Amino acid sequence: MSTYTPQDNRKVTTRRLAEMKAAGEKIAMLTAYDYSMARLIDEAGMDVILVGDSAANVMVGYQTTLPMTLDNMIYHAKCVTNGVKRALVVCDMPFGTYQGNSLEALASAVRIMKESNAEAVKIEGGEEIIDSVRRILSAGIPVMGHLGLTPQSINKFGTYNVRAKEAAEAAKLKSDARLLEEAGCFAIVLEKVPATLAAEVAAELTIPVIGIGAGGGCDGQVLVMHDMLGINSNFKPKFLRRYAELGEAIENAVGNYINDVKSSDFPNENEQY
Repeated sequence: MSTYTPQDNRKVTTRRLAEMKAAGEKIAMLTAYDYSMARLIDEAGMDVILVGDSAANVMVGYQTTLPMTLDNMIYHAKCVTNGVKRALVVCDMPFGTYQGNSLEALASAVRIMKESNAEAVKIEGGEEIIDSVRRILSAGIPVMGHLGLTPQSINKFGTYNVRAKEAAEAAKLKSDARLLEEAGCFAIVLEKVPATLAAEVAAELTIPVIGIGAGGGCDGQVLVMHDMLGINSNFKPKFLRRYAELGEAIENAVGNYINDVKSSDFPNENEQY
């Protein structure tokens, strides 16, 4: 059981996140993809739950996030919202649902909000997708931005290495962050960028900046649930801290179950009718 008790038990909203940044209170964000885990994470006191398109990797086994469809994301988001009472639920918009066509972006975001009960959407990119951001915001749908390493653009980058190490790319990231804030985004995720750059962006913006592999100068942090719980044990980036080794625990438990069944130890007389 979590020993953390939220100081404010109100339902977390985009307004509440702004208050947290203003007060210097760090924001905790974690991914979830199903009802049972979302309920546990919410009850532990999580501020934001992201229904990430990382479901492609940890739930389906794809090598990239690109194959995820809008229907896939709506399904996972609906599972999550059914288990959440306090946290703000944000749903990733999958690849191909917002790039290049702002009307399609709006239609996709509306479907997510209506069919999943998520409370916000997250979009990767800056200036290139700003028309879609503005169109979605015009409908009253909260948008979280995502800059730095943007996994949906992996085929463009060709690598998952740290982004914005060079001056030109760092300048563009800062410009894109300001553009997203000015458009009306309520928060921005910075993924795998130098800590000094992320801290500068967080200090400059009035909206919360959530980091993943972006150092402690951000206003909050996000991790993929399967990574931090040790379920996805093969993924070991520098920025990841493991808080459990559930993969090993699950393997041991299943192995014990198999042994007990094979040896006729399970069920015993007290485990039958």
